[in-house]
Amino acid sequence: MVLPARLGGGAEVNTPLYTTDILRLAASSPVVTSLPSPDGRGERRSATCGSRIVTEVMLDGSGRVSSLAQQVQACAFGQASAALVQRSAVGLSGAELCHQRAQLSDWLSGQGEAPVGFEVLAPARSKPGRHGAMLLPFDALIAAMESAASAPLDFARDERSKGGEER
Repeated sequence: MVLPARLGGGAEVNTPLYTTDILRLAASSPVVTSLPSPDGRGERRSATCGSRIVTEVMLDGSGRVSSLAQQVQACAFGQASAALVQRSAVGLSGAELCHQRAQLSDWLSGQGEAPVGFEVLAPARSKPGRHGAMLLPFDALIAAMESAASAPLDFARDERSKGGEER
């Protein structure tokens, strides 16, 4: 799919929205969509696009992600973001995931740097309607971690309330 993009002087160029890298990531979703005995489970749906992600998580003794599984029903950007979260989440704490989510949200809004690896999502920065789908994998994983801990992660709750996603 090719969409026109405006550049500084008003010239138009054709810029691909769905790059090969995004489509490759979207197609790389793991086959495992559930865990045998998850510590927690979280489900989130985007009110703006209808994307839905269910995440199951297992935590190690210090509360860090030891494994996760995702059921992803989302656009290519949501699928690509889910693949990136799947690759980067193991070994992270809830606070670190909340920080990455906030960093991605800021970057999508034009502020700061993307979390490592998420730069591939750059074509969608100018499409605010896609931002919710790209944040959804973080929201579902954070919800799963909250479920495992039976307590909300304060930073995560504050950040998600800015995003407008349904619980």
